[in-house]
Amino acid sequence: MSSPLYVTAHPEYALLVPGLLVFVLCCMGLCSEGRQSAITASRVAAGFFLSALICASAMLMTGPSHFSLAQVGPFSLSFRMDALSAIMGVLISFLGLIVTRYSVNYLDGDVRQASFSRWLCATVGSALLLVVSGNLVQFALFWFSTSLCLHQLLIFQPDRSAGMRAAKQKFFISRCSEICLVGAVLLTWKLFGTFEFSELFAKAELHQGKMELHLLCGFLAVAALMRSAQFPFHTWLPDTMDTPTPVSALMHAGIINAGGFLIVRMSPLMVMSTPTLNILALTGAFTAIFAGVVMMTQTSIKRSLAWSTISQMGFMMLQCGLGAFVLAVLHIVAHSLYKAHAFLSSGSIVSRSRSGWVPTGRPAARVAVLVFSLAASALVGLGVWAIFGIQLEGNSGLILLSSIFMMAVAHLLWTLWSSSFRRSLFVWGIVITTAAAASCFGLHSIFNYLLAGSVPDYAPGRSLLEYAIMACVGLLFMGVLVFQSQMPVWAGHQWFRLLYVQASNGFYVGAYIGRLFKKHSPQ
Repeated sequence: MSSPLYVTAHPEYALLVPGLLVFVLCCMGLCSEGRQSAITASRVAAGFFLSALICASAMLMTGPSHFSLAQVGPFSLSFRMDALSAIMGVLISFLGLIVTRYSVNYLDGDVRQASFSRWLCATVGSALLLVVSGNLVQFALFWFSTSLCLHQLLIFQPDRSAGMRAAKQKFFISRCSEICLVGAVLLTWKLFGTFEFSELFAKAELHQGKMELHLLCGFLAVAALMRSAQFPFHTWLPDTMDTPTPVSALMHAGIINAGGFLIVRMSPLMVMSTPTLNILALTGAFTAIFAGVVMMTQTSIKRSLAWSTISQMGFMMLQCGLGAFVLAVLHIVAHSLYKAHAFLSSGSIVSRSRSGWVPTGRPAARVAVLVFSLAASALVGLGVWAIFGIQLEGNSGLILLSSIFMMAVAHLLWTLWSSSFRRSLFVWGIVITTAAAASCFGLHSIFNYLLAGSVPDYAPGRSLLEYAIMACVGLLFMGVLVFQSQMPVWAGHQWFRLLYVQASNGFYVGAYIGRLFKKHSPQ
């Protein structure tokens, strides 16, 4: 699919984009010490958010644009403002505003609060400049900058050894990710003779089927998998829970999405390489299932949220691999908002437990209940599809994702059955699942409208082997549903206790990689 080449000059963007750099400089140089630094940081973040809203509004009124402020040979300082940039810019700046305001009281009295606030704003600023970059070289520079700024936040408390080890692992994996991205940059110049996104996307179809294009997409895919903590590059993420809560919220709700954003941004090229998309889908599906099982065995709230992030990023990569790029963007937005709230409010669970709150037990779901839940969710899904006019014919990827969504709805019904709502299961279950399905598909329709022209509408033809793999993925997700519903029944079996111990330790993948990393790292 070719992308329209729009190179225009909008004075409002020319004024606002350098304004982001000014905010970063203000953050680095004008913040005073102590609490006042955190207050200033929150004001800078508010400036980021206001700038993002103005840019998004201007994009809606004037249309997408790709413009350059400076040109030196093949390199330029250019910016791309389309629906994807607008959505991500508003999301990142909003998260930055919430996290910086939360940090004002969270680190109040800490002797290094000023340094923390500066690096926090620098991280948000780098991420914002990443999503509006107009060429691959500039994208790679801000990709590197965002990672380095985040690293400074991860090592903010050097006395916590577990966090420092995780930060070192993350630093090493990030550098490998950047090497892959540099390889993609070099291949881009060799293949296209330009770095500008607008020109790359317009010329994408001319190079379809070339080995260099498959290699380029492969480099991009590996870079994204490493940045988004996909198996086996995930081991550092659960061990970063020693970092301050604002860092966890920003990382899990924002920065971890950089890999998915890279794939979506480069989607006009990625759709030209079906093998690469298959690798993304398989890796993402395995990561989602693997991390989901481990998440169910965690007793620490923050570690459970960390494994949830890995699983959600895997599901997002599965969506990208299936060509559902609009759903991937919707997933990024929904997961970011949920995960930021989850981390920033995780401390309230302790207060709630002290006040006498006790969770109700979950009896195992009978086979009849699971069958009823799946049947009810399928009927609700079909009804919502008919209302929104969603066509599944010829789009096997959307069929798989819809099936997984129905399993999630079935799990919601099972949760109602095993709680105090059991007597009202039929009424409440139908109402809640209908509302959930309508919200999901309604938001998908809205995002599909907003992102039309920014990401390709892709439904690849698939071989019999690929259909078989997709069927296996669906069955594995079904297995996770059954596993979760039958845990109380299986808890007394020796094989289950052994599996539970293995899963609670992440099947020791992190321990093995940690020893390997320690063995080969310089002392």
